[in-house]
Amino acid sequence: VQLQASGGGLVQAGGSLRLSCAASGNIFLIGAMGWYRQAPGKERELVATITSDGTDNYADSVKGRFTISRDNAKNTVYLEMNSLKPEDTAVYYCNVQHRPGWGLTEDEYWGQGTLVTVSS
Repeated sequence: VQLQASGGGLVQAGGSLRLSCAASGNIFLIGAMGWYRQAPGKERELVATITSDGTDNYADSVKGRFTISRDNAKNTVYLEMNSLKPEDTAVYYCNVQHRPGWGLTEDEYWGQGTLVTVSS
């Protein structure tokens, strides 16, 4: 399974960006999908996750500003980011849980990361 993330860039504070991450390859069943971020000098942290049935979860720091969604037909997860703040600046990574077959345990995959820079 390969993940291709896109949509990062430079935006002014208060602006918006939409990230996308598409999974491809030998896909059997995708479970939860999510976004994480890592700012310079900090550890990677959870931003948002969404289960296969659409249940979402957000870090407190992004609640009300970010929205995660997924298109199961396209094996793609999105992150709509509004009211961006300079502290949102980070490399954003998508994460996918993939079950390779019935009765098999899920594997975890990470995208290559996309840089989001929010200027003040």
